[in-house]
Amino acid sequence: MIEKVNLAEKFEKFSDHWSPKVAGAINDSEVKLVKLLGEFIWHHHDNADEMFLVIQGHLTMRIQDQPDVELDPGEFVIIPQGVEHMPVAEQEVKAILLEPKGTLNTGNVVNDRTVADLDRI
Repeated sequence: MIEKVNLAEKFEKFSDHWSPKVAGAINDSEVKLVKLLGEFIWHHHDNADEMFLVIQGHLTMRIQDQPDVELDPGEFVIIPQGVEHMPVAEQEVKAILLEPKGTLNTGNVVNDRTVADLDRI
């Protein structure tokens, strides 16, 4: 069954930060909704590119050996596989992630911020 997704309604269903929720799938990729606040960790994804699309707020994407990328609502950045990066949100950011199924939020790092089993909303 084809179903439309209302982003505002989906974002209202959760309040935790840095814990992506699966809102849909496209072929071998997942559409994830996430709320970000503060600094994440430096990490990279060995076998996956990932896209960050800001819906609300302002996101700074720190990228190893490159200038920061500043993102406002309606803007996105694609981080190629293997590129070390760290998202930073001074105030809460709502974002959509597009990445292959099974991609860990912490990439090559496994720690207490790793979310291996994602909730579906």
